[in-house]
Amino acid sequence: MKSLAELAAIREKMKDKVILREGSGEIRVVVGMATCGIAAGARPVLNAFVEGVNKEGLADKVTVSQTGCIGVCQFEPVVEVFEADKEKVTYIKMTPEKAAEVIEKHLKGGQVIADYTITKALA
Repeated sequence: MKSLAELAAIREKMKDKVILREGSGEIRVVVGMATCGIAAGARPVLNAFVEGVNKEGLADKVTVSQTGCIGVCQFEPVVEVFEADKEKVTYIKMTPEKAAEVIEKHLKGGQVIADYTITKALA
């Protein structure tokens, strides 16, 4: 960093991502970011959700945030989707590619991807 102007430019560039994570949308996507999740690849998954939601113009509808341990370490990275008046959906063993599919089919289209859920794994 060479100047205050450069710092301001970096701040402005990252502002959308921070606001997206702190938003108050009707759908909440929570990525488990405890040590186990991070070790299993949760950081790229979180970034994929943040960038994908922003790219698809869903920032007013979807909030992406992180949390600590969700409690099912063997299924990390874990992502939970909360929607008003609907049962929570827990996606497991997520990847950035699966995150893109969840954005397209679930967050945009309203269709839960059952094959990626903990319910499917425990059946």
